[in-house]
Amino acid sequence: MDLGLGTLALQVLQIVWIDLLLSGDNAIVIAMACRSLPQEQRRWGIILGAGAAVLLRIVLAAVIVQLLALLYLHIIGGLLLLWIAVRLALEDPAAHKVRARASLFGAVATIVVADGVMSLDNVVAIAGAARGSLELMIFGLLLSVPLIVFGSTLLLKLLDRFPIIAWGGAALLGWIAGEMIAAEPFVDRWLDEGAFAHLLAKVPVYPELFVEIAGVLVTLALAGLLKWRRSPEPAAGV
Repeated sequence: MDLGLGTLALQVLQIVWIDLLLSGDNAIVIAMACRSLPQEQRRWGIILGAGAAVLLRIVLAAVIVQLLALLYLHIIGGLLLLWIAVRLALEDPAAHKVRARASLFGAVATIVVADGVMSLDNVVAIAGAARGSLELMIFGLLLSVPLIVFGSTLLLKLLDRFPIIAWGGAALLGWIAGEMIAAEPFVDRWLDEGAFAHLLAKVPVYPELFVEIAGVLVTLALAGLLKWRRSPEPAAGV
């Protein structure tokens, strides 16, 4: 009996630790997606976004093995996350002119899509720690709600004070996108055995680092280019 309780306690601690480690990315997405909402809408955006994200994770938990077995899933998810990161970097609260109701729906939709992409590995980690226990898996997914809500609220305050943080958040999402792409089996195999494998082997870092850095650079470059193209033309001489 004691051994069973000890094992259960260890599993719970592992799930709590995983939630603490993995909830930060989701909090960043929610904070960046909600920062253009009116002040009175932000709390609802965070609550609805976090709730929808957790419900989506529960659904993913039921089909995670089949999803991860799909060819090119990591690449598709990584590219989608890159585009979401670029869009979030370009979001300008001061220029927001959409009705509050539409804004709230748009923020929640962005959160659901981004979290759905990012949650694959998160759900796998929690499922592994739960060791087949549906109750522990649901516990782990539900536990992430207050962590995400608290983290999002804190980040929103920082984004209001330091808007440049949004670009740091976009860079982090670009890093995660590169990490997802590098996890695709044929990309991972190419990094280990491809034409440049012998060159990468001489560098004292893990090969996936180059893909992760590329994700950051592509995100910032695309966001910078689009921001430059959207900037108003200078007025003609008086």
